[in-house]
Amino acid sequence: MTISSRHESRGLWWGLLGVVIFAMTFPMTRLAVGPSSDPQLPPLFVTAGRAALAGALSLVYLALTRAPKPQRSQLGAIAVSALGTVVGFPLFLSLALREVPAMHAAVITGVLPLGTAVAAAIAFRQRPSTGFWICAVAGCGLVLAFAAIQGSGHFQAADGFLLLAVACTAIGYVAGAQLSRSMRAEQVICWVLVLSLPVTAPVAWLSRPVDASAIHPASWLGFGYVSVFSMWLGFFAWYRGLAQGGTVRVSQVQLVQPFLALLFAVPVLGERLEPLTVVFSLAVIATVFIGKKMPANLKAAT
Repeated sequence: MTISSRHESRGLWWGLLGVVIFAMTFPMTRLAVGPSSDPQLPPLFVTAGRAALAGALSLVYLALTRAPKPQRSQLGAIAVSALGTVVGFPLFLSLALREVPAMHAAVITGVLPLGTAVAAAIAFRQRPSTGFWICAVAGCGLVLAFAAIQGSGHFQAADGFLLLAVACTAIGYVAGAQLSRSMRAEQVICWVLVLSLPVTAPVAWLSRPVDASAIHPASWLGFGYVSVFSMWLGFFAWYRGLAQGGTVRVSQVQLVQPFLALLFAVPVLGERLEPLTVVFSLAVIATVFIGKKMPANLKAAT
């Protein structure tokens, strides 16, 4: 049974909402950790603390909704999702953003849609059309070209952290999408966070800043955003989108995420938006639109 156009459209809209929320993660994480010249919250604290706070909110949500406990067969996927989205991505992103601006991080992680699509195609044995892959590769090529132009061809150590963040996220997203086929999207991220609490809560406490009063209020604001929105509410929309519209298809909406992050970095961090960014943004959005028209041979979520 193939995914209907109605479900696919809904999935894309849910996915876009999740992408908008996630796009703010870059400038907000930069606010939280601060640059190397003026460090704020420790990257390890941001990683564990945001997951611990979101985990506490998840406990309340699961209790209020009387959500059923995960089955034993689902624990493996929950563990993979936790390692990818709760630990890997925020840790490597926080480490990178100590060294590079949010705009730089946004363009490097623009390869995430292709990584997610590849991971999904392998995990779910999906067979997207050649045209679909051409659009996906073209979109990622535009992102990488933009990164190369902005970075004058240099590959920094922080870029390695960013690519590790991409790999972790792609795998974590696919595991979460797999879980979304057998439980509600909201419950997926909640159980991932709750079952991670025995690790994230102690690590957050041990890595907390020595003098919390010395941390800028804006850094705490950034930490609050990545905890409540990036780590929790954003996944409500994202996993619902992946489940309804198909992981390979909806993952391509992420192609616009780096450019949304660039736009958000202007008012939040005061970074300058160059005209070239607008050109590349329009080009990437065009590949997403064309890719949506390409057959992807997806199976419906159950």
